[in-house]
Amino acid sequence: MLLLTGIWELLALCAGTAVQSRLGVLGLVLLFLLTVAVRARHHTLAAWVTAVLFLLLTAQA
Repeated sequence: MLLLTGIWELLALCAGTAVQSRLGVLGLVLLFLLTVAVRARHHTLAAWVTAVLFLLLTAQA
């Protein structure tokens, strides 16, 4: 269980670093909102945040 938690946190750190390098602070805020929405089971909010994040990342590419 501890290994799974460690891997999950490492992936979250890598995702946060990658998003911050591509989108700056706005990307971190969107990633934070996505995490909160998924944990709170707000599927509509999670879908909107995911769509906005996807659009911003594709626009940057």
